[in-house]
Amino acid sequence: MNNPFTQMLRASGGHPPIGTWLVSASSIVAEAVGCAGFDWAVIDMEHGPSEVMDVMHMLQALGGTKTIAIVRVPSNDAVVVKRVLDAGAGTVMFPFVHSAQAARLAVAATRFAPEGVRGVASMSRASRFGTSPNYFRTANHDVAVIVEIESVQAIEQLDAMAQVDGVDAFFLGMSDLSAALGHAGRTNHPAVVEQMTRAVQRCKALGKPIGTAAITPQLAAQYRAAGFDFIAVASDLGLMMSGAQGVLAALRTAGDDHVHTLASGTRTATP
Repeated sequence: MNNPFTQMLRASGGHPPIGTWLVSASSIVAEAVGCAGFDWAVIDMEHGPSEVMDVMHMLQALGGTKTIAIVRVPSNDAVVVKRVLDAGAGTVMFPFVHSAQAARLAVAATRFAPEGVRGVASMSRASRFGTSPNYFRTANHDVAVIVEIESVQAIEQLDAMAQVDGVDAFFLGMSDLSAALGHAGRTNHPAVVEQMTRAVQRCKALGKPIGTAAITPQLAAQYRAAGFDFIAVASDLGLMMSGAQGVLAALRTAGDDHVHTLASGTRTATP
């Protein structure tokens, strides 16, 4: 399989590649993230405002860096999948997959007939606008599929989904899993951690890579220790907001300290 994402996982040597989320729909931000040195990045169409043209621009931007692009489609929809593949996506993440049948539909959407239902377009960015002579013979084997598991039901179906030919990796959506368990926003709740551990152990036994996302580097370190094979940290907007708020807080605190120092000095100097 000639896919950069699966090759990266195989070559990781036990050191989970670090990625991030792209939710700004900005190609220049995507390029900056790539230049920053992330191993991979998810172009998010599910919760971000990106449309197909935005996706294509971000793929072009990341293409000039070493960061591997993953496109998360908004749903398990063959039409959307066809369009992002034609735009040049090589790895597709499918949200909210709860069964082996849904996993089969996801894989089928990424494959040309007779293996799947992807429509054929001779003039697309994916085939380098018709200049890649072997594209239609190799594309089915070069596209990677990541199935996102975000519920207890999905975790219970892991064994069946892992048997679906074409499912290359799983991704545990911790936020939605915590919400499904009645603990929204509390990914460290014991019930959530129990299901997370169960998912990681099953994937290890099944020989399937599993990834997840962390809000902070500290949480990412915990997930690495838990056995995840690839980990995302924050997002482009999250990193920007964190940096902006940190600068503002530092300046405002420094400003207050300076005012207090001046005020104290003035009082001391007053007879």
